[in-house]
Amino acid sequence: MFLRRFCFNFVTAAGISLLLAGCAAFDPEARSDSGKLLVGVGTPVPAAGETQSVATQRADAADDPEIWVDPKDPSRVVIFGTDKQAGLYTYDLSGAVTGFIPDGKLNNVDLRGGLATAKGERVLVAASDRGRIGAALYLMDPATLKVEPWGLAPLDLAEPYGLCMGRRGDGFIVIVNGTDGQVRQLRVAVGADGKPVATEEQRFAVGSQTEGCVVDDAKGVLYIGEEAKGIWRYDLDPAKGAARVLVAGAPSAMLKPDVEGLTLLREGGKTWLIASSQGDSAFAVWRVDGAEPAYAGRFSAVAAKGVDGVTGTDGVAALGGAVGPYAEGLVVMQDDVDVDGEAPSTARVRQNFKLVDWRAVKAALGL
Repeated sequence: MFLRRFCFNFVTAAGISLLLAGCAAFDPEARSDSGKLLVGVGTPVPAAGETQSVATQRADAADDPEIWVDPKDPSRVVIFGTDKQAGLYTYDLSGAVTGFIPDGKLNNVDLRGGLATAKGERVLVAASDRGRIGAALYLMDPATLKVEPWGLAPLDLAEPYGLCMGRRGDGFIVIVNGTDGQVRQLRVAVGADGKPVATEEQRFAVGSQTEGCVVDDAKGVLYIGEEAKGIWRYDLDPAKGAARVLVAGAPSAMLKPDVEGLTLLREGGKTWLIASSQGDSAFAVWRVDGAEPAYAGRFSAVAAKGVDGVTGTDGVAALGGAVGPYAEGLVVMQDDVDVDGEAPSTARVRQNFKLVDWRAVKAALGL
């Protein structure tokens, strides 16, 4: 146990790959859980860019991305990405690393802007922390784009896995789920001492292993992916309990287990739900601004302009509207193998995140 803690709590970005060989045997997440495929089976969409690979090598490392855009200047963009063996990265739109916080075993990441603090407005960033068993909290200064650790919301989950955030009124909501299907919903606020205060609002069980989740703030809805069963819709209001509706089952023509990352993309009055179908390296899309979800098709990110295609994908994030040069929106997803000319026998030496232009997705699916 001491070796395992040492490996992940005291490692630096430069030393991650050197220490990993000694740590991997102690960490079940060091083995990728994806069913590796050459090419996804969804409608082909060209990859538009990619990030640098995470430093951890030869392991299931890169996991979940998130996107922040300055609401006043869409050219200012930060892409967050977790290395589940090492910590939290930030990237620019060229894919270059702009920052790294060596906080160990962070799995999923999400954010919401507009948190009032004594030092001014901040962006609240949260990540599920499998090492310290909780939700790791960070604050980003939107003026400088500097990200700093803020604290930890401890949880009684066996292993925190998925995480998503939402807003309900003035409140900041953090939802964390575990490998056993347990879910904890927290309300996070700034305490009198400037430190985070997390209050549990509700808890419930999905049934089996979960990970991907996303909150529709406008509708007050929480979507959760049960990896082997499909996507569920819950009400974000704890007063309404844990009643749920199945959006899409798995395995099905839409989803091939594992069901992994979930994200929402808004454009005007339309809201799209995108789900990572890891079993066949594809992404399923629904329009969800109406009374019931309307299935719109599936796509896969394929190689283009020197960027390799996406296989065995895990986390996914999307943002509508102008995101730098992506005039109508950007989709970012984890790629299980960052290498050209992938083959089923290719060793998972490197993992990273791929960028896809939302306009290309719309054109391919006729949205």
